[in-house]
Amino acid sequence: MKRAHLRQFLAVVDTGNFTRAAERVGVAQPSLSAGIAELERLVGAKLFLRDRRRIRLTDAGNRLLAHARAIEREFREAEASLAASAPVASPLVVGVLPSLATDMLSRCMSAWSGERALVLTEGTDAELRKRLSDGQLDAAVTLLRLEDGERPSLDLFEEAYVLMLPQSHPLAGSEIVDAAQVAGETMIARRSCEILADTSRWFTQRGVRPPFFMRSANDDRCMEMVRIGMGVTTAPASLARAGINAVPLAGYDFRRRIGLLLPRGHAGEAGDHPLALAFQQGRT
Repeated sequence: MKRAHLRQFLAVVDTGNFTRAAERVGVAQPSLSAGIAELERLVGAKLFLRDRRRIRLTDAGNRLLAHARAIEREFREAEASLAASAPVASPLVVGVLPSLATDMLSRCMSAWSGERALVLTEGTDAELRKRLSDGQLDAAVTLLRLEDGERPSLDLFEEAYVLMLPQSHPLAGSEIVDAAQVAGETMIARRSCEILADTSRWFTQRGVRPPFFMRSANDDRCMEMVRIGMGVTTAPASLARAGINAVPLAGYDFRRRIGLLLPRGHAGEAGDHPLALAFQQGRT
């Protein structure tokens, strides 16, 4: 049984005439007659008694009438309720680098005051840029390149890559550490590192080929293993946490710029974007 069946049935009841009922529901009279006949087949009983002067409901028709009115009333109330509801804005999908510090990211998300809900997704710099270009992302917080000055973008912060040591390590209090001083250290490889290949070459060129305790793309896990003394690693300075000292490596001069990237067709300044304010507040 469909709503159309009940609307046709009610139109016949209210107008008392098949021709006027067909006009009310916007169908041809043969279509309405066929609809009533189908409804009668579905309920297994005649609904109307027809004579030349008038149309009367049968007992089955009278029983159906109360249900049909209630059902139609519920339909109309549901339609009115939905029509009165404000449209729900689509979420703002933001891509972020996995190597962004979790505590910093959480502060930035806590500072979000935009009207749209946020959806975060992770990816490498190349992945985020492709998805932003394909329209799958509304914004990306990723590495900034020189050429990004020609597109809607905002420089958020810059930081150095440093050596991460547990606070109990003999070198943890040093102002700077030479590669030879960590030649015998057990290392932890951060697979999420954007300069992983460059770092490997840097150590190899200096004759440092350390044993590895762990290789992982989970930065929180890597840093926790450093904190408890299972090894040392290199990482952006912002990944340091309680129990870990960040010490510069002599000649290890890698840095990264993190910024907000918006689609090329974005109207307005990147600095006015609600995400820009959230990340600027989260960094302070």
